[in-house]
Amino acid sequence: MASIPQPGLAVTEHDGSRSNTPALVIVTLLFFMWGVLTALNDVLIPHLKALYTLSYVQAMLVQFCFFGAYAVVSIPAGALIRRIGYQNGAVAGLVVAAAGCAMFYPAAVSGYGLFLLAFFVLAAGITVLQVAANPYVTVLGDPRTAASRLNLTQAFNSLGTTLAPAVGGMLILSGAVLSADQIAALPAVEQAAYRSQEAALVQGPYLALAAALLLLGILFKMARLPRIAQGAQASGGMLAVLRHRHLLLGAIGIFLYVGAEVSIGSFLINFLGERSVAGLSHADAAYYVSYYWGGAMIGRFVGAAAMRHLSPGRTLAGNAACTVLLLAAAMFGQGSVAMWAVIAVGLFNSIMFPTIFSMALHRLGSATGQASGILCVAIVGGALVPFGQGLVADHAGLHLSFAVPAACYLFILYYGIRYANLHREGTPA
Repeated sequence: MASIPQPGLAVTEHDGSRSNTPALVIVTLLFFMWGVLTALNDVLIPHLKALYTLSYVQAMLVQFCFFGAYAVVSIPAGALIRRIGYQNGAVAGLVVAAAGCAMFYPAAVSGYGLFLLAFFVLAAGITVLQVAANPYVTVLGDPRTAASRLNLTQAFNSLGTTLAPAVGGMLILSGAVLSADQIAALPAVEQAAYRSQEAALVQGPYLALAAALLLLGILFKMARLPRIAQGAQASGGMLAVLRHRHLLLGAIGIFLYVGAEVSIGSFLINFLGERSVAGLSHADAAYYVSYYWGGAMIGRFVGAAAMRHLSPGRTLAGNAACTVLLLAAAMFGQGSVAMWAVIAVGLFNSIMFPTIFSMALHRLGSATGQASGILCVAIVGGALVPFGQGLVADHAGLHLSFAVPAACYLFILYYGIRYANLHREGTPA
């Protein structure tokens, strides 16, 4: 998943003789890590669904708790950053995320409820980390190429989301998974032993992630990074900022885009396990989730260069139209057609987030920082849209449930068409 920078910021302390490259490398490592942590949800959802015999809606509580943290924590995180500074804020976010990872160890012997709490704590740390670290992308270089740098760093975020499902599938989903009927047929003692054994598979990987996050926090604390000051904010409240229609529709676009991207990834392993599609085991399907996120990675590397020359609105509309057609093929197709159609959506997702983001903030002046905070809260779409798809999947089947993300992309198509000439015409009404 992509992440939001905070415009309206400036470097207040920097040695002009030093290159920005070391600082960008450190920030890029953070993008990579939260890509890993976010994509691992796609592996854990089918694992926990099978382990606790959950419905699709119940399984989507993972994404509800994870992405719900963005809505709950973003504003307090901003206040924390203003108090302790951006670099210390990033360190605090890494420590909280590490604590969330460590909570997976007791969750393995306590049940689904503690898993959900661990997801929330982990995501709370990531939210603080994003609010603190993202500004460096915009200030470490020429402001005119900030969008290009954002695409480049997000490509490394996508590298994390690409590698995580394959590695996570190997570590967590490698064992034989019993069906709900097979679990129910076991004696109570054997059911408890089976659930304990399967739940314990997450302990080692998440303890390793906790250690990596703490190490990264130490390195980030020791790094010599420029000091960043918050720019002036616009007067007036949130409603005043939302009077800019392209921002309001852009926030809706961020909500729907993040929701659609997360929802597809969440259901992909189960979808590829359908006999009418590929009939893959969870472990084998996890590798194809890497292809889904890998398409986004490739597209973002290409987009880092291509978006310097292409019309943002037209490119956004074209990509959204392709995703709608691909999801229609997944809904009504079978076998390899349905399988590769839904995987290919990842490629066309690639430039959507930074493009919607830059269009939504176009020429907002002193309102830019406040508007960026609104877009950060809109990431909560990743918590709610998967619920919608889960409801459809439980009542109408997994194939038809992809109508939910398809509807999200239809709105993004509309947004791209409506503001196709945004950067030529100036600030829209």
